Amino acid sequence: MESTWDFTAAVRGRRSKMPSRWGSLPDLCLEHVFGFLPYCNRRNAALVCHHWYRVMHSPSLWRFRVFQFSGRMSIYRRSEGLSAVAYVRSMGIYLKRLQVLVYPPHRNFRAQKLEQAINDLLTELLRVRAPLQSFSLVGLELDRCCWSVEPKDRIVSGLCHFLRRSTLTSVCLNDMRNHLHDGLEVLSALSHSQCQDHPRANISSLQLKGFFSSIRPAYPSVSDAFFHLHSLTNLSLNYTCLSNDLLTVLQHGHQPLQQYSSRKKNTLQTFSLYCTLNDLYQQLVSGDLWASLASSCSNLKVKFTVDQVINNNHLARILLPEIPLTEYTMTAFCTPDTDWSAKPLLNDMLPQYRYSLQYLFLDLTNDEPLDVELLQLVRVCECLEQLTVWAFLEIKTVERLLHIRMTERNSLNTIRMKIYTLDDDIKEQEDQLEKILSCYELLPPELEMFAIVYPFIDS
Repeated sequence: MESTWDFTAAVRGRRSKMPSRWGSLPDLCLEHVFGFLPYCNRRNAALVCHHWYRVMHSPSLWRFRVFQFSGRMSIYRRSEGLSAVAYVRSMGIYLKRLQVLVYPPHRNFRAQKLEQAINDLLTELLRVRAPLQSFSLVGLELDRCCWSVEPKDRIVSGLCHFLRRSTLTSVCLNDMRNHLHDGLEVLSALSHSQCQDHPRANISSLQLKGFFSSIRPAYPSVSDAFFHLHSLTNLSLNYTCLSNDLLTVLQHGHQPLQQYSSRKKNTLQTFSLYCTLNDLYQQLVSGDLWASLASSCSNLKVKFTVDQVINNNHLARILLPEIPLTEYTMTAFCTPDTDWSAKPLLNDMLPQYRYSLQYLFLDLTNDEPLDVELLQLVRVCECLEQLTVWAFLEIKTVERLLHIRMTERNSLNTIRMKIYTLDDDIKEQEDQLEKILSCYELLPPELEMFAIVYPFIDS
């Protein structure tokens, strides 16, 4: 307690002599302590003494920064944009990883302020030549009506200019929601940055979840933008961007790098696809091309996140057996009049991945009985490691699932279950669940087991 008080007193600038034990700490220890301080307190700590000032300017303390932009104005503090620019002006030469989280605007005035703040930040990053390796700009949502044409064009133009002149290895532009033309312009800037002779500027991670708005399908136009992205190991896209041409480009996209003997050929390792209710599923994707991609990228893991796609024809078109699917996450909120059954998914589609599926998350609110189908799916999926299910299930299903884990599926070491019920009084079900779990008190230490009964309220 005394040491904590002494450190706090020193940071606040107390005039008493600084305790020798803090003043004599090695630089490495001080860097570790300072790493836990909020950014505003770091500035105060730098004023304590010359030693602390010198340590506070260690590059390791300033390599990562998060900015949050909302476009709001305050008479009590400096604007978000000015604060961000001031930070980059003083510490940008150390900055390697930057995240900009945007709270989507609801008014034109805030949208204009956001555009100005973001463009000022990007300009300052280029001016100080920040050695950025990772850049994330999340949540712009440019399809909102508050974004008028001029500020939207300026922010797209500013971002393109920044990307062309940067030497990034990781880019995240999730939830940007561009119209097709603007989105292709940004992708063209990314592709242009890879055409330059920057040996260390190859983008290996590209996250574009929600990058396009859902007004028009993007898949006919996207593949050309990936032609020069030879070094991708991690790619995230909405399914509406997927096409046979894109799979072909991803399969053969690394071949041009073979002429450079000094560069190591990378292959795609993680491919995350997002399917939402508003996406358009018009394209037909070839299973043979999926198989070719999996063959050329031997360590490829495909992850699907499906949100409110409750059309089994669409699901069957998406979930082709040739896909090396390792993770499947699905949320399906169904009203009582929804004519959809999850049984084809559990009986026919997911068992196709019995030799690859490792992680399964299902949130299904249709009240059809799925206990038998779920248990059979767990039995056939030989590689399953994590199972999370929120559904209308019988309490005894927990016991049967634990029995399968103990006798057949040793690799299944994470089980989380939320058992929906339409009953208001869940005391009897909770007692039944507690009795089942008490019989398995001596579970293996590597097994994480969690189960609750949850009254479902249909709004």
